[in-house]
Amino acid sequence: MTDFYQIQAPAKINLFLHVVGQRHDGYHLIQSVFQLVNLFDTIEIKALSNPSLELSIPTPNVKAKDDLVLRAAQLLQNYTQSSLGAEIRVNKNIPIGAGMGGGSSDAASTLIALNELWRTHLPIEELCSLGIKLGADVPFFINGVNAFVEGIGEKLTAIDLQPYDYFIIYPGISISTQEIFNDTELTRNHRQITILDFAEYESSKTFLSNDLEPIARKKYLVVTEAIEWLKMKIPGSNPMMTGSGSAVFCRLPPHFEAQNMLSQLPINWRGFIVRGLNQHPAYNLIRSSNKQQGSRQVG
Repeated sequence: MTDFYQIQAPAKINLFLHVVGQRHDGYHLIQSVFQLVNLFDTIEIKALSNPSLELSIPTPNVKAKDDLVLRAAQLLQNYTQSSLGAEIRVNKNIPIGAGMGGGSSDAASTLIALNELWRTHLPIEELCSLGIKLGADVPFFINGVNAFVEGIGEKLTAIDLQPYDYFIIYPGISISTQEIFNDTELTRNHRQITILDFAEYESSKTFLSNDLEPIARKKYLVVTEAIEWLKMKIPGSNPMMTGSGSAVFCRLPPHFEAQNMLSQLPINWRGFIVRGLNQHPAYNLIRSSNKQQGSRQVG
């Protein structure tokens, strides 16, 4: 229990996002496709022989009581009644408030790592049931594969996606998911589609939409500016906002030289050239842990 264990926490982008309804408890029902990308936070964890939980490098600008990494560790410890603790370091690279799932991914990776380090060996189903208490996107990252997502984010159907290259812009502002979803002008009755519908759209290169984007663009001009910047630099690219923003992205054409675009970004903007992933870097870890225990696998 002396060395730090490292686990990567990947970002995601929404290839589309439709709001199809709202539950009586206020949660919104969505349909989306979540694509993992190779932009990572890194979580470093050292198991302790006592039950203390310590964030020695916390998530920047996030209070400890609100930090999903610490909450994930506390949740697993309470659920399993583990007598062990952990020292945790969070090395951020995914922008906060960008709609790229950074906080949820960090929480998921923490659950996956501690499930191994504490030898609690919970199956994926139980980890996902814990994860949904932390955030709607957490089960997706635990499951570890690209997915057609429904419900509030907990209904996952694995989907094969081509590993395209994408250019992502974080335009320097953090947007509250709650603020966007609570806007009275948000459309909440988008017609539902199927996975086959999505496949047809992809094959015909017809681009679906993000229902949250018009609200974010109305409230934050910089989101529109980032979309228009991408349209100018990559004609015909059809940029889109991911999640509830503020990041926007577009698919890069084959053999497109995008590296020089990074130096052309306006001040306070960050750019990322990423590639789609087929699975979470820790995909084999949790499945081998479950296999040893004879547990049923998901996905």
